Amino acid sequence: MTFLEDRDLDGVPTIPEYYRGKTIFITGGTGFMGKVLLEKLLYSCSDLDRIYLLLRPKKGVKPENRLAALYASPCYDRLRRERPGVFESKVYFVAGDCSEIGLGLSEEDRTLIVNRTQIIFHVAASVRFDDPLKVAANLNLRGTREMIELAKEVQNLECFVHVSTTYCNTNRDPIEEILYPPLADWRETLEICESLDDKTVNILSPKYLGEMPNTYVFTKQLAEHVVNEQRGKLPIVIIRPSVVISSYEEPMPGWIENFNGPVGILVASGKGILRTLYCNPVVTADYIPVDVAIRGFIAASWIRGTKKFEPMDDIPIYHSCASSLNQITTGEIFDVGHKIIATYPLDDIIMGGGGSITDSKFIYSTKVILLHVLPALLIDTLLWICGKKTMVLKIQRRIYSANCALAYYLTQQWSFSNQNFIYLRSKLKDEDKEQFYYEIKKIDRQEFYKHSCIGARRYLLKEKDEDLPKARAHYNRVMLFDKLITCLFYGCLLWWVLRSQFLSNVIDKFL
Repeated sequence: MTFLEDRDLDGVPTIPEYYRGKTIFITGGTGFMGKVLLEKLLYSCSDLDRIYLLLRPKKGVKPENRLAALYASPCYDRLRRERPGVFESKVYFVAGDCSEIGLGLSEEDRTLIVNRTQIIFHVAASVRFDDPLKVAANLNLRGTREMIELAKEVQNLECFVHVSTTYCNTNRDPIEEILYPPLADWRETLEICESLDDKTVNILSPKYLGEMPNTYVFTKQLAEHVVNEQRGKLPIVIIRPSVVISSYEEPMPGWIENFNGPVGILVASGKGILRTLYCNPVVTADYIPVDVAIRGFIAASWIRGTKKFEPMDDIPIYHSCASSLNQITTGEIFDVGHKIIATYPLDDIIMGGGGSITDSKFIYSTKVILLHVLPALLIDTLLWICGKKTMVLKIQRRIYSANCALAYYLTQQWSFSNQNFIYLRSKLKDEDKEQFYYEIKKIDRQEFYKHSCIGARRYLLKEKDEDLPKARAHYNRVMLFDKLITCLFYGCLLWWVLRSQFLSNVIDKFL
């Protein structure tokens, strides 16, 4: 346990009371977790003073337009319905970029944050596994350094929440809620990335990463040490979520806006474009619903913020993960997904929903050619003949690349301790449990993944619920066609065996 929980909380305010009148600064507010964090704070702690989001221009879209687009997200449907006007009156932006020196903040905006902020959530990160080391280091490592430099200037800082990942120490097993030795010197890493050209850094990267599988986890591990250097100087909390997936309850069941984790597998399989996956079917991956993770973020900030900071204070680390409380193997995800997709099929599926998983590289490669590449070539040829844009082979190339990038995680298993995370929720006051207690063990997996599939239809694929009867009819036709093709294939194979000399030779040998 950590020192933060071992204290009498009788006189401590509830979470909404603690947040009343507070000013919060959030990076990564337009990302998946950032959106849900923003929504939950506004919904359950509506008396907070204001929230500042660090926004950068993106693809020519100005920060003010990005803020408007953010509020238009379905993630805020509940907020618009039950807390009208809260977002518009409480949420502001400051223009900047985590990958830039000084966060790209103007002098005026920096002064604003320094003088007004009490709570900081550093959520922004580059989560792409295939980012070059320079790109990942700029955002995940230098960005964290720049956030710490800002936090050191903040006049009334009560809590700095740094979001890391449980997978930043995959060279170990089990993985505890402690800080492990750095994989490299973070200052030296930044100096290399800033002084050498891109080509040289890319050549050096594989050796430099060592045991780590990609630049994401490598730079996130080093970023924890940037934060840890402020132990005893700043009120910091480190939270390590595992694979963050669709919501369990809030802001609505099944909310999702990316294809990460099992949802991507279910969607690709349900569309008929994923027929095989390289994976160990008995491996248990660790998934955490996004709203469960966010409740933990807020609880951690509350318990740190309500304690007066002292130089002897440690930096608590929380694994926001399911651990042994609610496990599911990849094989079980496939089985559950097949049943759900049959009831809630996706629109315009290409092939019958299904697919299989294997931990044999030979079988996987063979199936990729037979079940992915050849059908994709056939469909793209038909699209080309019809004068339409070819796309299936391109999609299959992306699926193959994604499977290669994820193979490290899909074929291995780690044990994550989450004792601190579970103990933290036990310290919630009775008045806060309805809004902030995070359930893990009692989550019904069948019901959860059903909502995940429905959420994928609505929020990722933009498919309408009223089109479900049409989708079911199309699904039944495709499945019937799939069975006919399968019967025809095995029928032809049987006919060839019966007509071939091979069968006669076998019979003669044994008679």
